[in-house]
Amino acid sequence: MNFLLDNNLPPALASGLDALCQGNNNAVRVIHLKSKFPQDTADHVWIRTLADEGNWAIVSQDGFRKNDLEREAIRRCGLPVFVLSKQWSGRKYWDKAQNLVRWWPAIEDYTQRVQGGAAVRVPWRFGTVGRFEQIRL
Repeated sequence: MNFLLDNNLPPALASGLDALCQGNNNAVRVIHLKSKFPQDTADHVWIRTLADEGNWAIVSQDGFRKNDLEREAIRRCGLPVFVLSKQWSGRKYWDKAQNLVRWWPAIEDYTQRVQGGAAVRVPWRFGTVGRFEQIRL
């Protein structure tokens, strides 16, 4: 499985997660949007490209509510989409990095279990069960 971190997350988080995944000896790759697409690529364009390629999941702080093209691309892409809840945006870099690493095994596990596409919200608080919240787009 490949994971793409959206432009609203620091590229260093993608690099760090990718290195941690490689250290775990699995086939997971994590890249930042900037390393695959020009920064000004419209969301609906890169989402459709990932859908065409398959074997991708998206992690974003964006609620994908900017426009109808974007929402429709997410609905139709058939990929797992993880949207970090609003609480993530106000956190400092290291807090965000630490919490994303904490959530990462649950994120990977979810992508293995889900059939087809699904959009879920990743709460800030991991808690004891680490549950995702289904999102309607």
